[in-house]
Amino acid sequence: IEIIVVNDGSTDENTLEYLNTINHPQIKVLHQPHSGPSVARNTGIEASTTGGYILPLDSDDKIDKTYIEKAINIIENNPNIGIVYCEADFFGVLSEKWELPKYSPSQMIKCNCIFNSALFRKSDWEKVGGYKKEMVYGWEDHEFWLSLIETGVDVYQIPEILFHYRKIDISRSTQISLKKKDYLLKNMYKFHKKLYDENKEFWPFELRKPFLKKLSRIKKFVINVIKTTFNL
Repeated sequence: IEIIVVNDGSTDENTLEYLNTINHPQIKVLHQPHSGPSVARNTGIEASTTGGYILPLDSDDKIDKTYIEKAINIIENNPNIGIVYCEADFFGVLSEKWELPKYSPSQMIKCNCIFNSALFRKSDWEKVGGYKKEMVYGWEDHEFWLSLIETGVDVYQIPEILFHYRKIDISRSTQISLKKKDYLLKNMYKFHKKLYDENKEFWPFELRKPFLKKLSRIKKFVINVIKTTFNL
């Protein structure tokens, strides 16, 4: 296992001091100016030299020591599977099982049901061009999973809790403003227009609103045309 730590512009001294103490042949530490999770993950994956599989892990989350081995066994024995994840739980301010929605392509249109620490092939990451830097405010993992799914790969969930997500009162995902959400949704639609257009009935409400407004305007226009034509 090759471990690549990407320091995405940390400013606290303790992190820098700790990273500078790491001296292990299987661990590589990289430093970069703060650029967001998409760029940080791409930096780490690009620097990987020995692995054919990738599993991202945020600095405050944890995985069981058997997760990687079990995930690789699944993906190596099933060429059609391109994403392997597992069941998960919370720790921190909340301690309970994470009841993730069951995976399906339509579910992924509505909302993401695969956390960011899933295993995938590095070759598939290369095929889709990596994580999109435009997803700078969040949802970069959701967009990336849609990119992989669009290549035709299947998804498998290990029926066992092997990932532990730290729950805190304030996180990056809870601080996304409406303006940033609008920006992210527009990018999701831009990158996956065909997929979204083929599954309009599963759109999240935020993406549906402008579409429904457009339909409403068309309906009013048609009604006015009919009234005018037939003097109603």
